[in-house]
Amino acid sequence: MTTTTTTTRPRTPAPGEDRYPSRVAAQATITDRKDPVVYGRAGDGPLSESELRFYEDNGYLSFDSLLSADELAACLDELQRLRGDDAVKDSPEAVIEPDSRELRSVFAIHKSSELLRRLCGHPKLVAIARQLLGGDVYIHQSRINYKGGFRGKEFYWHSDFETWHVEDGVPAMRMVSCSISLTPNTPHNGPLMIVPGSHQRYVSCVGATPDDNYKSSLKRQEVGVPDDASLTKLVDEFGIAAPIGPVGSVTFFECNVMHGSNSNITPMPRSNLFVVYNSLDNKPVAPYCGLKPRPNFIAEREDFTPAAELAKAR
Repeated sequence: MTTTTTTTRPRTPAPGEDRYPSRVAAQATITDRKDPVVYGRAGDGPLSESELRFYEDNGYLSFDSLLSADELAACLDELQRLRGDDAVKDSPEAVIEPDSRELRSVFAIHKSSELLRRLCGHPKLVAIARQLLGGDVYIHQSRINYKGGFRGKEFYWHSDFETWHVEDGVPAMRMVSCSISLTPNTPHNGPLMIVPGSHQRYVSCVGATPDDNYKSSLKRQEVGVPDDASLTKLVDEFGIAAPIGPVGSVTFFECNVMHGSNSNITPMPRSNLFVVYNSLDNKPVAPYCGLKPRPNFIAEREDFTPAAELAKAR
């Protein structure tokens, strides 16, 4: 498969225009992004000018001890409780490993667990998200990714925004993901891998979107992933980084940065909580693939409660 690279000047889109088409052509393309990376400024939140500049250039920020292990201990217990609950495994929000009954992911955990709801709205996390996105944010998606020892499966390379744009109708690259380490993330147990700088490009993928694609893609993504040539171009240009850290380490990564993770064949589990913050000015419209929207537990379309409200006791 051949890949072409083009450069497009940023401009104001026409109403309803798809500025980031994907899965519509027989050939993959790589174009420049059309949106800012950082929407806020130093002084608008806890991040310094140098940290904002690093995020602008690399598409991620990693902190070794943003949260304490003590405040996350109860959250790890909650993960184990959910993992052993057959009712959770049988729920629509659960994703089971394709070759076993092991839990791969659980979505919308900020709605099913009071403890994890407060964590998703943690003031430290929300303040950084608000600064990066330039204002109030809500939770587009939350999930636990379990990657158990010995047989934890990989998550293939992808840009989250490509899926959120095509399948959820999110118009602009004004979102940020937050990965919270509830177990140590080491170089060996399948840590998050990022192609730093790749957020400045947009890979338009090939292959039409099937109906209810999420039912299979959450187990093994095959549509909306970059072709080998595009991924090779990005890695040749930018390289690969793998942020690691102890319990309580946190990585914020830009919605369009190319990322993935290897399988875990070590005895050491790697369980992370992911929160996706979206700007309240970037709410989803009709999916650009022309299909029905994915369920709210995967892509929020109704509850736009500011994330800062989630940490408050009910």
